[in-house]
Amino acid sequence: MSKSIGSTGLRWLWLAVAVLIVDLASKFWVVRNFRLGESVDWLPFFNFYYARNYGAAFSSFMGQRWALAAVAITITIVLMVMMYRTAATAKWSNIAFALIIGGALGNLFDRLYHGFVVDFFDFFIGDWHYPTFNVADCAICIGAVMVVLEGFIFSKKEKKPA
Repeated sequence: MSKSIGSTGLRWLWLAVAVLIVDLASKFWVVRNFRLGESVDWLPFFNFYYARNYGAAFSSFMGQRWALAAVAITITIVLMVMMYRTAATAKWSNIAFALIIGGALGNLFDRLYHGFVVDFFDFFIGDWHYPTFNVADCAICIGAVMVVLEGFIFSKKEKKPA
C-alpha cells in the first residue's frame, strides 16, 4: 500500500531545497565576487575566503571526485527512503535528514559542475584557521549532530518503563 507524500517525512524535502538554494546562491556570489584565494575580513575571528576543495571534509579523499559524487547520491537516496518510511510528524528526524540531503546535493552540484567544492567560511584565532567550509557543510554537520542527539535523547525515552 502506498502512502501519500504529505503523511511521510518526504513532506520535509522543502527544507532540503531551501538549503540547496541558499548554498548554491552563496557559492555563486563568492565565485562572482572573489578571486581564488582572496580574503575579506569581516569580524576579528571570521573572513570570507574563496577556496576550492577537491576532496571531502578537511580536504580528505583529494581527487576522488566521482567516488565522492557516488557517496552523495547514495546518501541522498538512502535518506529519502528513510524519510518515506518516517511519519511527517517525526520532525526532528526529518529535519535532520533534509539538512543532510540539501547539503549533500549542494556539494554534489559543485563536484559535478566545477570539479571541486567552493568553500568560503574562514574562522580563525590568531594564526590558527579552522578548515574553510560552506553552507552545505554547515547543513550536513547540523543534520548529523541532530541524528546523533536523537539517538541519545529518544532512545533513553523509549527505554523508560511506562
